[in-house]
Amino acid sequence: MNHLVPTVTCAVVVLAASAVALRGDRLAPATGVRQDLEDWALADRRQGGVLVWCLLGGTIYTAYTFTAVPGAVFSSGGIGFYALPYTVIICALAFVLLPKLAATARAHGHVTVADFVRERYGSPLLTLAVCLTGIFATMPYLALQLLGLRAVLNVLGLDADGLASDVALTAVFGVLALSTYRFGLRAPSVVSVVKAMLVTGSTVALAALVLGRLGTPAELFDRAGAVLTGRDGGPALVPEPSLALAYTSLALGSALALFAFPHVLMVAFSARDGGVLRRSSVTLLGWTAMLGGFALFGVGALAAGVQPPPGRSELAIPLLVLDLAPGWAAGVLLGALAVAALVPAAVMSIGAATLFARNVYLDVVNPRATAAQVTRVARLMSLIVKVGALVFALALRDQAAINLHLLGAVWVLQILPVIVLGLLRRTPHRGSLLGGWLVGMVVGTGLVNASGFSSLVRLQFGPFDLYVYAGLVGLAVNLAVVALASPLLDRWGVPRGLTGVLRPASARREEGTLR
Repeated sequence: MNHLVPTVTCAVVVLAASAVALRGDRLAPATGVRQDLEDWALADRRQGGVLVWCLLGGTIYTAYTFTAVPGAVFSSGGIGFYALPYTVIICALAFVLLPKLAATARAHGHVTVADFVRERYGSPLLTLAVCLTGIFATMPYLALQLLGLRAVLNVLGLDADGLASDVALTAVFGVLALSTYRFGLRAPSVVSVVKAMLVTGSTVALAALVLGRLGTPAELFDRAGAVLTGRDGGPALVPEPSLALAYTSLALGSALALFAFPHVLMVAFSARDGGVLRRSSVTLLGWTAMLGGFALFGVGALAAGVQPPPGRSELAIPLLVLDLAPGWAAGVLLGALAVAALVPAAVMSIGAATLFARNVYLDVVNPRATAAQVTRVARLMSLIVKVGALVFALALRDQAAINLHLLGAVWVLQILPVIVLGLLRRTPHRGSLLGGWLVGMVVGTGLVNASGFSSLVRLQFGPFDLYVYAGLVGLAVNLAVVALASPLLDRWGVPRGLTGVLRPASARREEGTLR
C-alpha cells in the first residue's frame, strides 16, 4: 500500500467514530428506550442545543459537501462559491421555518412531514406524493455520502472499482446500519459531536498548512487565477457578471430545496423546543464558515498544482491533504472527511425509513398496525435503504449518482409549497397543490433532462438569454398553478376535504397506533 501511515491513522479515526455510534444508548433517558417510532426516529423529541447544532449542521454539511464545493471551485472557478450564500440563506430560513414546523409537529404528534400534510389537507394522494418524493429524492443523496467516503479511499490507494474499496465501504456502512437499527436517531446524534470536533480541527489545521506552505491569500489567488485562465476556454476565478442570475438562483434554489428534504425536518422535529432550534439556526453560521474555508482550499489546490483524475474534482482536497500534511496528520484529516459522511448517511436512512413506515405501510398497506409493528418496519427499512444505497454506489458510475441527486433536489423542491403554505391560517385548495406538484415535477425533470443533467438551464425569450436553476423554474410554474387553480376549484365547489383538522397527540395515542 502506497500510503500506509495515513491509511492506518484514517482507519483508527473511522473505527473510533463507529464505536461511538454503537454507544447510542448513552443518550437514552434513565427510564430506558421505548419501542415506538417517535422515540426511535426523533430521540423522543428531547435533543438539546449542542446536539441539535451538531446534528443539524452535521446533516446539512455532508462529507460530499466538504469535497464537492472545493472541487467545484477547482474545476469551475468562482461559481463554486455559490455554496456560501446558499448556506447563509439556510440559516435565515431555518430560523423562520423550523421552529414553526417543529412546534406543530410536537403539538399534534407528527413524526414525519407527511403526517403534517395528511392532517392539514386531508388528502391521501397529496400525502403520498410528498412521501414518495421525499424518499426518491433522499436515496441518491444518501449514495453521494458513499462517494465522499470513496474519494478518501481512492487517494489512499484503494481502487474505486477494486475489491478492497468495496469491502471497506461495506464494513463502514455495516456498522452504521447496526447502530441506527438499534438506537435510531441517537446513533448519529452522538457521532455528530465527534464530526463537529473533527471538522473544526481539520479546518484550522488545513488552513495553517495551506497558508504556511503555499503563501499568503493574495499569492494563492494570483496563482490559482493563472491556472484557470491557462485552461483552454477555462472558467474564471471571479464569475462573469452575466452569470449573476445563475449564481443567485442556484444558491436560492438549493437553500429552499434543503427544507423539503425529510431528514432535515426530522432533525428539527427532534429538538426539545423552539428556542433550541432558533439558537441552532443562528449558530449554523459556524458550519458555513468552515465550509467557506474548504471552498478556499479549492483555490489552494489550484495554486498547489494538484492534479486529480479527469472528471474527479472532488478528489482535489484529499490530494491536497496528502501533499501538505505529514502521514499521520493526513490520516486524521482524511478520517475526518470519512466520519463526515456517517452522520448524514444515518439521518437520511432513518428519514426515508420513517416516511415509508408511517405514510406508506401504516397509511396504505396496514392501517391497523400497532406502534411496535410500525417501528419494526421502520428499522427494517433503514437497513434496506442503506443496502440499496450501497449497491447503487458500487454498481453505477459516480456521475449517475450525481445526476440523480441533481434531479432529486429539483423534485423535492416541488413539495415545498405544500409544506410552507400549510402553515398559513387558510391554505390553498389541496387539488391545486397536487396539480402544482405534478406540473412542477414534469417541468423540472424535463428541463434537467434537456440540459444534459445540468441543474442550470438556458432560457431564451426575446432579447433575454439567461441561465437559471431548473428547480426554481419548476417551483415558479408550480406556484403559478396553485395560485390559478385554487380559487377556480373553490368557485366550482370542489370539496377541500379535512383541511384544518389537526388532532392533538393525546387523541392519536388513544387510538393505539400512534398514527
